[in-house]
Amino acid sequence: MKKIVECIPNFSEGRDAQKIALIASAISSVDGVAVLDRTMDADHNRSVITFAGEPEGVLLAAIRAAATAIELIDLNQHDGEHPRMGALDVLPFVPIKNVTMEECVELARKAGARIADELDIPVYLYEQAATRPDRIDLANVRRGEFESIREEILFHPDRKPDFGPRQIHPTAGAMAVGARNPLIAFNINLATEDLTVAKKIAKAVRGSSGGLQNVKALAMQLKNRRRVQVSMNLVNYESTPIFRAFDMVKREAERYGIAIAGTEIVGLVPQSALNASSEFYLQLENFSDDLVLENRLHAALAESFPEIGAGLKDDAAIEDFESLESAAEMTATFVEKTPVEQSQASAIAARSLSPESGSIAAYAGMLATELAIMVGKMTASHKPSVEDEVAVMLERLEQLSADLQLALKEDVESRERVLDAVNLSRESEGEKLARTMAIEQATKNAIAIPLRIAESAMQVLDILSDLYEMGNAGGFSDLALSAQLSVTAIRGAAYNILPSVMNISDREFAEDCRAQILDMLETGNDVADRIESFFLRLYPSEN
Repeated sequence: MKKIVECIPNFSEGRDAQKIALIASAISSVDGVAVLDRTMDADHNRSVITFAGEPEGVLLAAIRAAATAIELIDLNQHDGEHPRMGALDVLPFVPIKNVTMEECVELARKAGARIADELDIPVYLYEQAATRPDRIDLANVRRGEFESIREEILFHPDRKPDFGPRQIHPTAGAMAVGARNPLIAFNINLATEDLTVAKKIAKAVRGSSGGLQNVKALAMQLKNRRRVQVSMNLVNYESTPIFRAFDMVKREAERYGIAIAGTEIVGLVPQSALNASSEFYLQLENFSDDLVLENRLHAALAESFPEIGAGLKDDAAIEDFESLESAAEMTATFVEKTPVEQSQASAIAARSLSPESGSIAAYAGMLATELAIMVGKMTASHKPSVEDEVAVMLERLEQLSADLQLALKEDVESRERVLDAVNLSRESEGEKLARTMAIEQATKNAIAIPLRIAESAMQVLDILSDLYEMGNAGGFSDLALSAQLSVTAIRGAAYNILPSVMNISDREFAEDCRAQILDMLETGNDVADRIESFFLRLYPSEN
């Protein structure tokens, strides 16, 4: 039976989406590892990526994530509300299925040793993987943060790392690697900017100062949101559930006349934790997991369609991970009905390609093109007078379909080249300069692919506009859908391009790319809206 381990690295970067995207790409480049979630917070200046897989794959992905983070994140330039000691600040391994805590401890220690040796960064073991009692609590390990550890590691006996040099990495600091049970990162935002009040509430709720057992809490200033926050880790959500932590913070806030502005969960949350809150607040007397629609559906599928339901389990996160392969097979079966390249579609569904916006944009463009071909053939058959004109369009659409298939493949390869550049040697000043230039060029090349995808989708829209002018009411539903898919392709390309150009030092190149994609997005929206408006007029409301 497969062993599944979850890993939830925390990175000291919450404002540069491109850097986090590169780290996520490094993780998902490992076969058999799935990125389940990623979150960013600008005020904390921190990101969390959740991924899972079999132990050896997760170990390799963690090392690649650490290497990429060390290259991209400089703590000397970092400012944010969340405590931090390293670029990759915290690296916990969590047992999910057929894995013991002892195996995760061994995995954490193996990861710590390799990261320290291969990346030349000090590593401290914490939680279940700790080698000494004072390092079980992460707060003790991270005390003083990057600036204090930089000095104390040189002479203080308590600061000697478990692995690696007795000096911090000059830009990436130090790292905490551990093994733990699942926890819930639960934040409550208060409708005030008074940090003093938030500190008092955090002290009242945290277990170490007499509050709730299994709760760690800090007060944070959210300057961008003009709020303060009580940021909590619920390390045993079954003993101390979400609703209990929420109620205590709410009661403490009311003492100061302050309301709760909102709450947020960072990373993933077990379904059972949400069920417990629903049961508590709704005062349900007959609640059980069997009353959850999705659980009943899974059970029915397992009974009626064993080949589909065999992999479904109670835990939704495990279920999603284990069903990736069967989902890919079902998707491949479905897309056999459309004449697009099967290996590409199956790879996206199976996540053997990193499912980023460039790849998905290309696939949306391919679907749009196939629909346009179908509309073109329908138009020619209904209107022989335009048959020759449509034949030229169909030839162009076939070429665009081939171009988009090639772009889908090249998009994945171009992102791999960026990672190759990031991993170049930087031992000498000359190598550092060469590496910087290589990253810049690889990023430019990577940007060129989604730009081509957008241009191809724009040409599909131009042909759709011509088909629209020819008029064929029977094909307008497919024509309208093709137009919307084309715009989706352009949007996906834009979502890929706009973060990337922020890291290009060649500002003329960056601004030109930005102007091109925004112009195509505006024009594409206009064409699609015009076609959709006409379609809706064909089928007006009966009122």
